[in-house]
Amino acid sequence: MEKKNKAFRKPIKVLRSFCQRSLEIMVGHLSLIAIYIKAVGTTWLKALAFAIVTRKKYSDLSSHPLLSTMPHECVPFLEVDIVNKKRTNQTAEVPLLATHIPYNSLPKSIITGGCKIVYIFRDPKDAFVSLWHFASKVTPEDATHTSLEEALELFCKGVSYYGPYWDHVLSFWKAGKEAPQRVLFLVYEEMRKDPLPSVKNLADFIGHPFSAEEESEGVLQKILDLCSFENLSNLDVNKKGKHRPESAVAIENSAYFRKGKIGDWRSHLTPEMAERLDQITREKFGGTDMLSYVSDANTHGN
Repeated sequence: MEKKNKAFRKPIKVLRSFCQRSLEIMVGHLSLIAIYIKAVGTTWLKALAFAIVTRKKYSDLSSHPLLSTMPHECVPFLEVDIVNKKRTNQTAEVPLLATHIPYNSLPKSIITGGCKIVYIFRDPKDAFVSLWHFASKVTPEDATHTSLEEALELFCKGVSYYGPYWDHVLSFWKAGKEAPQRVLFLVYEEMRKDPLPSVKNLADFIGHPFSAEEESEGVLQKILDLCSFENLSNLDVNKKGKHRPESAVAIENSAYFRKGKIGDWRSHLTPEMAERLDQITREKFGGTDMLSYVSDANTHGN
C-alpha cells in the first residue's frame, strides 16, 4: 500500500481494520465498481449509481428501493460496512462500493485490479459550508460545537477527517488525467445545472450505458427524477429515522440532505473568508483546469 496522506485522520481501530481487511476483500471482487466520493455529493451520486446499475431489476420505479431505503443503505462504505464485515454479500449483488479514503491510501487492488473509480468534486467554498453543517448536525448536543470561523481555520490548515480537501481533489484529478478509462472525475456544479450529460457519462463509464430505446422510453429521465435532490430529500425515509441506528454514532437521515444549492456559501461566508478559500484554491489548483470549475477563484488575485 502506498504512503499514507499525513493529514489522513481516522480512528486507529478502524484504520487497522481497513488495512487488514480491505486487500483481502477487494482481491475477491476485482470486477467491483469502486465509487469514490468525498462528503459532498455522496448521497446523490450513490442514488444515481445504484439506480443505473439496478434498473433492469427494478424497472418498476413505483416500488423502487430508493423510495423506502436511504442511499447509504443501498451502497455500503468500505471503511465502515465492509471492514466490519457488514453487508459484504451486498457487493456481490450490486457491484458498488463507496469510500472517502484518499487516493494514495486506497488498497493497491482497487488501483490496479480493474475497479472503476468515480470521484465527485465541489467548489471548496460550498464543500466547506456543507461539511460544517453536516458536522454540526452529527455532533452530540452535550459536546463542544465548532464555530464557522474555527472550522474555517482548521479547513484552511488542511485539518480534515480525510486529509486536506485540495490535495484530496487533486490526487483523483491527476489519476483521472493519467487513466481516464479507470477514473471518472465529475463536477457537482455541472451535474446540478444539467444532470443528463453527466449521468449518461456515468452510466457509460461504469458499463451500464442507456440504449437508444431506453432513452426514447424515458428511462433515463425517470431515473434522473427519482434521484433528484428535490425528490430524495422529500421522501419520508430520508426525513425520518437514523442511519446505522445500532451504532454508537447513529446519524439522522435528514442530516444527509440540506439544500444542495450551488453558491450557498454566499449566505455563510464573509468576503474575507471566501477570498481566503479562493486564495488557497488558486495556489493549489494553479496550472490545472480545475479553476474553471470554481466560482470567483480565478477572478481575483494575480
